[in-house]
Amino acid sequence: MSQEPRTLKSVFAAAEAKRSGLENSYDTISASYQDDLSQALKFYEDCLMIIGDISLFSPNETLEDINTSDLPYLLVSYRIAELLQKVSTASPTERKAALDVAKEAYSKFLHLMDSYSLFSESDRKLFERYVDEPESFSTITSSDPALRRNAKIANFKAEKEMKQKLEFMRRNPRYLDDGGGDEEAVRELYLADIAWNIHQTFQGLEGINREMEVLAQAPIPLMPQDSTIEDDERRRKASFDSEMFSARLDTPLQPIHAGAKGPLLSKEGKPLRPFTLTANRQELTKGVFRPGHNLPTMSIDEYLDEERRRGNIIEGGGEASGMQPEPDEDNYEKADAETMKAREWDEFVENNPKGSGNTLNRG
Repeated sequence: MSQEPRTLKSVFAAAEAKRSGLENSYDTISASYQDDLSQALKFYEDCLMIIGDISLFSPNETLEDINTSDLPYLLVSYRIAELLQKVSTASPTERKAALDVAKEAYSKFLHLMDSYSLFSESDRKLFERYVDEPESFSTITSSDPALRRNAKIANFKAEKEMKQKLEFMRRNPRYLDDGGGDEEAVRELYLADIAWNIHQTFQGLEGINREMEVLAQAPIPLMPQDSTIEDDERRRKASFDSEMFSARLDTPLQPIHAGAKGPLLSKEGKPLRPFTLTANRQELTKGVFRPGHNLPTMSIDEYLDEERRRGNIIEGGGEASGMQPEPDEDNYEKADAETMKAREWDEFVENNPKGSGNTLNRG
């Protein structure tokens, strides 16, 4: 049994039914909702293909040339843009891609409206602003808080009036296409619906631009775990870390600072380059396993040996400083020198009694 060819009317009706069901659902992240959303988008895309195949809309015709029953098909691109913003995405990159396609659909819809002169005076100004600056488009350009507030109030009132008008027309049988209503009234309802969607398009474009600004600040996600590039990068990093780790362990106990050559201290005993003291070589080796620490260059024993060799260490002090060395009885020259020094001191004391030098304050 051959499948009957689908008409634009039947495909559009199926798309509208799916869209209506989505509007009444609040579980937007469920699998069933996303499946219905995909089907609705597919139906509307099929509508676009059929519209193009039959050349339903032509740039050479005017609004009066379009049949009343064909007016709803002008909204196909708008419906696609509207639904694309509800698609569930797993990353900022996917979200940005979906918004790019939605923005393109909005733009196609606006240019179609322009070709049929369906813009109001305010819509015309917004459209020209969007064409000039699509990436930074906003319905309110003033930075003055008072002017922005007034613009938002005016926009809210306009939306309220348009919605009330549509609700009234949809409740009135005179405007219903399936109730045998007046054709002019039905046409008026379709045009009012188009005007409302034009208004919503500019709001949608502004919202997309604001969201794009936020997505531009999002961090770039990592590639999937099973990616070959990711595996190569992970192996390269692991190999590099392993080599660096081995190099630190194998480094001898000599200075390892960049350009660390020459003596450690100057002739005056001042350090010529940085170094770190350690208790022993075992502690030095253990320290290599603590990344982020400055690596030692010599032990305490090595440092003291270097200082002692340069004569910068004074040994003694404490109790040892009061201990007199045992005299060497076989060293006659040193004994005679000590005797002469003692005799000279006795003669000095005898010739200079205590207090004899202080004659300044005597009465």
